[in-house]
Amino acid sequence: MKIDYNKMMHDEISGFGNKPKLLLHCCCAPCSSAVIERLKDFFDITYLYFNPNIFPQDEYNKRRDEFLKLGIDVVDLGYDHNEFLKRAKGLEQEKEGGERCKVCIAMRMAKAFSYAKEKGFDIVTTTLSISPHKDAEFINKTGEMLAEQHKIRYLHADFKKENGFLRSIQICKNKDIYRQNYCGCEFSLSRNEDE
Repeated sequence: MKIDYNKMMHDEISGFGNKPKLLLHCCCAPCSSAVIERLKDFFDITYLYFNPNIFPQDEYNKRRDEFLKLGIDVVDLGYDHNEFLKRAKGLEQEKEGGERCKVCIAMRMAKAFSYAKEKGFDIVTTTLSISPHKDAEFINKTGEMLAEQHKIRYLHADFKKENGFLRSIQICKNKDIYRQNYCGCEFSLSRNEDE
């Protein structure tokens, strides 16, 4: 039976009490927009921008700078594309959503949990599940594993539910936020250009 991660999130939020410190890994402003709207009343949120998969660096910077249109500052852990390339080695030809993407998602979530542990956050989650192209089950299972390793709570989510992705599109139109047309890495860019 398929797990309803959206319901799990609502159940978890109702049990947290007053505004725990949440580290929200943000992949981009468009995906983050509707997630922030959904979570801001329940958490004291810090926004983490760790996405070494994004190529080229100008695109990385452009995506990061769009957060200003949402009125938030992000913690930027810096751009080291080689970190992603080392992990993706041998997976360059994988289709979008395949093993390369799983390695990429796990890498970014692991960094978020390490940062959260170091800085004393209560809970971690990621905006990644808002995309209709991302596997919410994989994201949540990865979050559960990392929560166990780091002894920090993980907020389960499937942010595409309750029209989350549609809401993100509406917010981006209203705030004139740049929406990229590929996931991030050069492999997703070249596949997008081929189609």
